[in-house]
Amino acid sequence: MKYTEISHFSHPQHKLRFEHNDIPFKCDGCKEIGIGSRYKCSICDYDLHTHCAIPSTSLYHPFYTKCTFQFMSAPPGNTPRYCNACEKDINGFVYHCKSCGFDLHPCCAKLPAILHDGETKLYLYRKVSSPCHRCGRKGRSWSYRSNCKSYNLHVACVREMLVENWQQLYIGHGPHGRKIDRDIPSLKNTMYAGAHSRGSKGKKVKKCCEIAGFAVQIVISAVLGDPTALIAGVVGAFMSRA
Repeated sequence: MKYTEISHFSHPQHKLRFEHNDIPFKCDGCKEIGIGSRYKCSICDYDLHTHCAIPSTSLYHPFYTKCTFQFMSAPPGNTPRYCNACEKDINGFVYHCKSCGFDLHPCCAKLPAILHDGETKLYLYRKVSSPCHRCGRKGRSWSYRSNCKSYNLHVACVREMLVENWQQLYIGHGPHGRKIDRDIPSLKNTMYAGAHSRGSKGKKVKKCCEIAGFAVQIVISAVLGDPTALIAGVVGAFMSRA
């Protein structure tokens, strides 16, 4: 449920208003990158993912049937902790299971089980036996796999793409902030070299490229906290690394 305006314990001096903006931001709650929907204090330039702004007190995840994850404003203890979904460090808000010690970023904890655009579907798995199309490794972290089972993408690899391209992704709000082309390329029609081959092989390669393009875009959107967000400007950079 979305509210137009909320009060939040992490920013008590001002209320936060819900907005949707394609300009990327860094969430002041979980300290991770976001895009699309957010709760924002325009006075202080304070931003929260919707998952961080209105968290669940506790949650259960189908991948960890014996765990109860409690929302915490900071990771427990004094040792570094990492997210069991994406393998990245926990630096802010977190869902933590005291009994097993597992941790999840709020956006990772709320990753949709299925992503789809009406034609292609991607299913979230804790582990898959096939290699990731970015890193070539198996079973590294949570993964999204296409319904044709021919395309896999680690959530961890998506996080790495975002970190590697942060300077391109982030648009500064200060006087020296760079303007980035925000036109959205059509990934549905993206084809790599070799996709123009004639016959059934060429069609198969073309279809695989279309699935790959869709997967990169929508999985990045989901990891950023808004599966409906359109990723601008840097999609080409992501695609070149996928």
